[in-house]
Amino acid sequence: MYEGAIQDLIDELGRLPGIGPKSAQRIAFHIISSERVDVTRLADVLRTVKERVKFCTECGNISEEELCRICRDPRRENSTICVVEESKDVMAIEKTREFRGKYHVLGGAISPIDGIGPENLRIRELMIRLGDTAIQEIIIATDPNLEGEATASYLIRQIKPLGIKVSRLASGLPVGGDLEYADEVTLGRAFEGRRTIE
Repeated sequence: MYEGAIQDLIDELGRLPGIGPKSAQRIAFHIISSERVDVTRLADVLRTVKERVKFCTECGNISEEELCRICRDPRRENSTICVVEESKDVMAIEKTREFRGKYHVLGGAISPIDGIGPENLRIRELMIRLGDTAIQEIIIATDPNLEGEATASYLIRQIKPLGIKVSRLASGLPVGGDLEYADEVTLGRAFEGRRTIE
């Protein structure tokens, strides 16, 4: 245990996802030994992100404007929506250059153990979007893990009665993995081989 501000910094860094106690300590000591201008620049960027970045009012992706870059793009297809858990999944799919439709970001996945149910996600907003008669297909691209599969199953039950084609990403993505860490080729093949759910 360190004293005062040092321990506070380590504790705050340790609250970040993927940062354990040892990593938090290493980062804290890196910050302490860095030049004041570098630390100030980092603090300014963090403050700016919190002030400027918000969620797209249409799809829920991160954006500095009312609508994100993808929703504003007139070249995107309006007939297909790809449903993902997080904004980072949008970027992973965009790297494949296989998908030209629009997105819907749920903001997580159903996880009863964590107290996250359908009402805690942007599912109601998705159902409102599906009232648009131009939408012909929903691609469910939730993570291939327990929570992602539960979310996909729930969405399928909600969407199928609407008569809209529902597909799920094909194999090629490892079970228990995250879209964020899949390489472009694997993710691209998963998109090409997606299957319709009957």
